[in-house]
Amino acid sequence: MNVYTNPNSSFPSQVVSNEEKASIDYGRQVAHAIEREWFNQGRSNWNRYQTSWNNYHQLRLYARGEQSIQKYKDELSINGDLSYLNLDWKPVPVIPKFIDIVVNGISDKDFEIKAFAQDPASLQEKTEYARSVLRDMYTQELQGMANKLLGEDFSNSPIAAEQLPETPEELEVMMQTSYKQSVEIAEEEAINNVLANNKYDNIKKRCVYDLAVLGIGASKTSFNVTNGIVVDYVDPAYLVYSYTEDPDFEDIYYAGEVKSITIPELKKQFPYISEEELKDIQNMPGNKQYVSGWGNYDENTVQVLYFEYKTYMNQVFKIKQTESGLEKVIEKPDTFNPPPNDNFERVSRTIEVLYDGVKVLGNNTMLRWELCENMTRPYADTTKVKMNYAVTAPRMYKGRIESLVSRITGFADMIQLTHLKLQQVMSRIVPDGVFLDMDGLAEVDLGNGTNYNPAEALNMYFQTGSIVGRSLTQDGELNRGKVPVQELTSSAGQAKINSLIGTYQYYLQMIRDVTGLNEARDASTPDKNALVGLQKIAANQSNIATKHILKSSLFLTLRICENISLRIADCLENPLTNESLKQSISKFNVKTLNEIKDLNLYDFGIYLELEPEAEEQAQLEQNIQVALQSGGIDLEDAIDIRQIKNLKLANQTLKFKRKKKQEAVEAQQLANINAQAEANAKASEAAALAEVQKQQAITAEKVSIEQAKSQFEIERMRTESQIKRELMAEEFNYQVQLAQAKGKAETNKEKEIEDRKDQRVRIQGTQQSELINQRQNDLLPKNFESAGNDNLDGFGLEQFNPR
Repeated sequence: MNVYTNPNSSFPSQVVSNEEKASIDYGRQVAHAIEREWFNQGRSNWNRYQTSWNNYHQLRLYARGEQSIQKYKDELSINGDLSYLNLDWKPVPVIPKFIDIVVNGISDKDFEIKAFAQDPASLQEKTEYARSVLRDMYTQELQGMANKLLGEDFSNSPIAAEQLPETPEELEVMMQTSYKQSVEIAEEEAINNVLANNKYDNIKKRCVYDLAVLGIGASKTSFNVTNGIVVDYVDPAYLVYSYTEDPDFEDIYYAGEVKSITIPELKKQFPYISEEELKDIQNMPGNKQYVSGWGNYDENTVQVLYFEYKTYMNQVFKIKQTESGLEKVIEKPDTFNPPPNDNFERVSRTIEVLYDGVKVLGNNTMLRWELCENMTRPYADTTKVKMNYAVTAPRMYKGRIESLVSRITGFADMIQLTHLKLQQVMSRIVPDGVFLDMDGLAEVDLGNGTNYNPAEALNMYFQTGSIVGRSLTQDGELNRGKVPVQELTSSAGQAKINSLIGTYQYYLQMIRDVTGLNEARDASTPDKNALVGLQKIAANQSNIATKHILKSSLFLTLRICENISLRIADCLENPLTNESLKQSISKFNVKTLNEIKDLNLYDFGIYLELEPEAEEQAQLEQNIQVALQSGGIDLEDAIDIRQIKNLKLANQTLKFKRKKKQEAVEAQQLANINAQAEANAKASEAAALAEVQKQQAITAEKVSIEQAKSQFEIERMRTESQIKRELMAEEFNYQVQLAQAKGKAETNKEKEIEDRKDQRVRIQGTQQSELINQRQNDLLPKNFESAGNDNLDGFGLEQFNPR
């Protein structure tokens, strides 16, 4: 097939049919264009790939402290002669220290992956939830009254009444910090699980290292039915891409990487390759010119270019009207262009697509060219397609990439040269010596018949520091050698050493100034007099100087998470990967398992919630401690606030918690005042009641006493009356008896009187009768007085006389 080639570019024309783009010849033309752009087809010693590879290789050597020492030898040699130099040529590892500070500091930055559902159904669910909470906020009192009266719960949201927000601002914070849909939790767990399975922490460290050393970082996401979602590290030295000036490489239309694989591995990946093609690949000419650094080239490996190419595709549909009045949609090739018809109509749209290609470099063999099966498309715009490669170079201008190491290689070279010069000066420094004046020694007589010899003079000088000399000679003349031993000082090299050390410190400071990694960041020379706050400010400024590397690493992570989120639908559509994904998550969260099966129906936005800086975290912690000490919040509130990574939300939550606690304290104080007033009122009422009861008791006691007195009086009177009654009865009885006695006495008296009268009458009658009888009988006169015969044995009546 003859492929039309754009005359303004080595790439084939994109304004061709879909069928032509899918042909292997079209893919081969694309691969040849990439090969010419990067490798120049091996017909010259210079190509873009080799230049890039050599540059990255040199930067990595500098970052490891293993740069070539040939330039330093050329600098110090004389016409290439180094025979008079005995130096340690090993490079001073200055740059690795600064790179480790940056990379380790950024790698330790913790973040959380957050997913928020942004499809219409999820947004509606969030809106309904917020409305239900808002209704409960405004009808809280009425609901409380209804609950008390009817005993039913009329709340619209699952939030307890005491935990409801009080203002719309507090509701907004609550929706951002507390509310989380189950599908969002499932999405976050799925992304974290994929990253953990691919050991993304190691990939992230390598990408951060590349960003600091090379100025560019890259990674790749892919999907296969065997391993599911795969995240791979991409070495920028083997990366090829279309020209771009975008630091995030958003506008590239092809990207790929060169891999060196063995013939057996090639046959394993592409089993349909014939033996003749394998022989042709193995015997390809000039293969060493494609990749630099092949000093130990393995003849069993070949260099294969894996790439993806972005183009567009016309989707054409035929909409036919059926007899029943329904519409039937039939997909057609893009060449379908019938004349206007009343029975059907032609509908089309243009979408971006990716083609996956594999080609052996230096050979015409095209191993694969096909339309990607699992393309990642954002739900918001399904006509767009995302590249599987995530690439970023934060300091790129006109295609030229700058890195942290590239800024300081010149200073590192000067430090190395200064180090070598310092060795050279130190090698030429001689120790301090001693001058012996032999004539002066000859004039000295030790007094024992011997002269002062040099050996004995040196021994005395080194052991005691004393010298024996003569100011006059034996002839009496002035002795010019009166001090026979003199110390020779050699200080010529000290000034050079101090100068070289100053030069060394100067270039080291230049590295700090250029990179922004000051002493406060690496803690190499902390000032004991500097305040802690000033040191923290200096360290924070150093962090700002390398913040572009942190943001680029987060961009790579975010792009990878977005691609994983879009590829989860591919996992769910395949039975093997679907079951594997469910098993890896369900053991932690059973509820999440129920949401996993429908994740492909949702559209998620992914963002990274980075932990605050140490200074910001310390300030937040200080606010928390102040609030805790003042009683503004409780310990449980402090724990919840510390869990919020977003510093703004944490501070807002702290303000709302303090406000709510203050209101609760005020309400408690008011309740205490009311309770105290009620208690006082009850106490007063109780005191009054007690007083009343006391008075009532006293009155009752008095009444009781009076009643007792009255009762006693009544009893007394009753007793007295009874006694009187008895006395009266007795008196009456006595009176009766007296009356009876008196009556009896009267009766007896009357009877006696009568008896006496009768007796007198009888006596008188007897006497009359006697008198009559006397007269009649003319008897003698008779004495009627007792002659003592009426006394019965001396018992007279005189004893009955009253006494």
